[in-house]
Parts: sequence; structure tokens; C-alpha cells
Amino acid sequence: MKSNRNLSRGEGRRLGNVALIAFMLGSLLLLSLIRAKFSPIGKTGEAIKAEEQQEMRKESIKMVDTAVNDETAASAAEEEEEATQHNPTDNSDSSNGGGVSSTALAATDNHLRPSSKPVCYESSRRSDTCEAAGDVRVQGRVQTIHIAPLEQEWKVKPYCRKHDAFALSHVKEWSLRPLLSGGAPTPACTINSSATAFVLSTGGFTGNLFHDYTDVLIPAFITARRYAGEVQFLVSSFKSWWTSKYLQIFQQLSRHEVIDIDADEEIRCYPNVVVGPTFHKELSVDASRTAPPGTSMSDFRAMLRGAFGLERAAATPSGDRWDIRRRPRLLIISRRASRRFLNERAMVDMAMSLGFDVRVGDPDVSTDVSKFARLVNSADVMVGVHGDGLTNMVFLPAGAVLIQVVPYGGLEWLARGTFREPSADMEIHYLEYMIQLDETSLSEEYSRDDPVLKDPGAIHKQGWNALKTVYLDKQNVKPHLGRLKNTFMEALKLLPHGQSNK
Repeated sequence: MKSNRNLSRGEGRRLGNVALIAFMLGSLLLLSLIRAKFSPIGKTGEAIKAEEQQEMRKESIKMVDTAVNDETAASAAEEEEEATQHNPTDNSDSSNGGGVSSTALAATDNHLRPSSKPVCYESSRRSDTCEAAGDVRVQGRVQTIHIAPLEQEWKVKPYCRKHDAFALSHVKEWSLRPLLSGGAPTPACTINSSATAFVLSTGGFTGNLFHDYTDVLIPAFITARRYAGEVQFLVSSFKSWWTSKYLQIFQQLSRHEVIDIDADEEIRCYPNVVVGPTFHKELSVDASRTAPPGTSMSDFRAMLRGAFGLERAAATPSGDRWDIRRRPRLLIISRRASRRFLNERAMVDMAMSLGFDVRVGDPDVSTDVSKFARLVNSADVMVGVHGDGLTNMVFLPAGAVLIQVVPYGGLEWLARGTFREPSADMEIHYLEYMIQLDETSLSEEYSRDDPVLKDPGAIHKQGWNALKTVYLDKQNVKPHLGRLKNTFMEALKLLPHGQSNK
């Protein structure tokens, strides 16, 4: 009897456990039914959120609403502009707006772009490019390109400073639209061409030599070279003086007339169109990204030699050594306003005592490019204070030496990105002369305890405009002749004759 009672109690406990489990399973089933009624089937909150984000990403690749794009691009580009926001200028420096602007363009990162790329895409961190083929009709007066086939409208500003609001405020926006859109009449062709149309802008910071090359001319070369002359430049925000200045370069890249497209009354029809040049890096070409593959900065410089009739591809002496008939030539890039050499005459005398044939050049906006290019190409060493005049290094022969005099104020990063790094791609030797506290005119304007002299980093933290005003616009320099002489002697050793005498 005792054992039977114990058995009944065990069975009771097991039955209770089964009932509890059954109740819990029933509760879970009831909760699932209630959730299914009030939630989308099969989608958790996390899944819905992920799906929404995916849809947003897809939409951003396809097309962008201008207002939304302006807002979202600002934060994404802020950090990038911190590093790239510089404007090496001549006497008519344009201030960098410091803001971030987006083109009305949907773009996907170059590394993530699918094999079938969209019509418009981010061709680099600084440029957006659109490419289309088919029935292409360019209506320049209204900055519109009608294309068939095309599924949707795209918008782009064809200038290589896509996050610089100030630069883009001087660049007109272009629209790419389906040829049959909203029942509007199809514009009839008035001029037909078999070339590829290439729309680019000469707005932005053009007129500053550095920006002429890094924002327009080198990107135009990168983009147009693959067409082997069968490309027509349609220039927006056209400046006749600017286009005339660089006409020889455009003629090297195209067999067709350069068109002031904003003022054009024609409907120009093409089989292909490219809107917006592709940027690679400051004052240079990335050979790993070019078409045809392997096109490099050396090819760009060879093109310049052809455009301006430059004779020297390399800085080689006549025979095995320099002689009195061909002494190594040193070119001093002079400046008229800020960042002037205060002891330029003494620099000339010192360089001549070392055996240099010294020339002084003073380029400005009105300087004849061909004439000055020939002067630079004749030089073996070029020296100048940081500024757009050093952009003339593109004309130096390979093996020449560039000496950048860096103003006081912690500007090494600026010197590095603008001229030091590009020199390697140009096969040019690079030397740097850093201005010390006793060589800057700022030491006469500010006390030793002023942050301008004592803590340049504090000025940098105030932003580009503060930095530019103090260290670029208000500073002149007086290099110590003894220290500069050592730099000139080092340059001599880097030249072919110096190397052979070692």
C-alpha cells in the first residue's frame, strides 16, 4: 500500500508538469497569433529596419532629390574636406568656402560600383561623372541633355570639387533626361556629330593656376584621352580668355571645335556623352585607374610638351658634364603680393656664385602660357614659395629639382599634398625649405607670445579662412642665405652632372 501511494504521487507530479508545459506552449501560440495580427507577417522590427535601409541605399544609387542630397552629403564630406580643403593661390587668391556641397546626383562608391554601373556615379572622392550612349541631344541653352534610352532624370555639376559649396556656386547644374519625358516635344537635331560629347565646367576656382590643372585640365586629360581625338568639349560656365589660354591643350585632346555650350542655340546630337571629368589626385594621374590602362602623369607631361613645343623631356647636360655654354639653370618663381621673397636679389647673387644661370619668373593670370612654359622647361632647378606659381612644375623636364619654400605656420601638410606628392609622379626631385621664425615677416607684426607665432595649431583650429588670412595672405619671407645655399648645393648634386661627379 505504501508503495502504491508513492506511485500515485509521482504520477500526479508528472501530470502537473505536463499541464504546465502545455499551458506555456498555448500561451506562446496565443502571443504569436496576436503579433501576427498586428505586425507584417514574417518581419521582425529589425528585419523591417534593415529592409528600409536597403531600400534607401538602392534609391540613393538610382536618383537623388536635391534637397535631401544637400543635407546628407554635408556630414559625409565634412571630414574629407578637413584634409583636402586648401587653395594654393596667387595674388588674386580665392577663399575656400569651407562648406560642403553635393551635386544633385546619385552616386555609389567606385569600389562598390556594380559591373553594370548606373548612368551617373561617383568617379572619385572629388568628382561625379555621367556616361550614356544612344540618341543623345544636347540643349546647351538650358543645360539639358535628352537621351534615349534613359529611364529617369539625373543631375550633376561637372566640376571636380563636389564637396566645396563655394566652388560649386560658380558651376551650372546639368540635367540628363529621358528623350520622351512628360509628353514634351522631342527637340530636333540641328547638328549631328559622330564624336563623343564631353561636358565640363570652367567655373569654380579656374583662373588660379593650381586649380586650372588639378580641377579641370588633368581630369579632362584623364577622361578624354581614351577617345583618341574623337571627342568634343562642350564647355559650361565658359570664359573665353581662359579657353584661349589653354586652347593648345584642348587641341591635343580633340580634333573638334571647343563649344561655349551655355550660349549655344543648336541642338547637338551625338552617339555618346560624358558629363563631368574624372579626378584622381592632386595635380596627378593614377595610372592604375586610367583608360587605356597605364596612362600616367608622364603622358600628360608629354602632351604638354607637344602642345607648347617644349624641347626638353629630361634634365640632361650637354655631353658628360655641364660647361660654360650650358650652366645649370635655376628659375626663381617671384611673387608680387603675399609670400614674397624679401631678399630676392641676394638670392640671385648667391645662386650665381654657385655656378647657376639664374632667371626670375613672375607669372600671373595674363602670362602667356607657351612662353612661360618654355622658360620653365629650360630650367634644371625651380624654387618658389608655396603658391599656385609652383604648378609650373608640370613643364619641368624629368630629373629636374623643385624646391618648395614652405611659409611659417605649420603648413607642412599643405605643402605635401599640393606639390611634394605630385613631384614623384612627374619624375621630379623634390626639396623643401622650411621658413623659421626669424625668416618670416610675421615676427615683425606679432609678439613672441602671440598664438600666431607661438601656437600655429590654435590658428588652424579656427578654420581655413583664419589660417589662409594669417599664414598665406599676410606673410612674406626672407630665407637665411647660408641655409638656402645648402639647399641649392643639394639640388646641384641631384642633377645628372652632380650625380656623375660623385
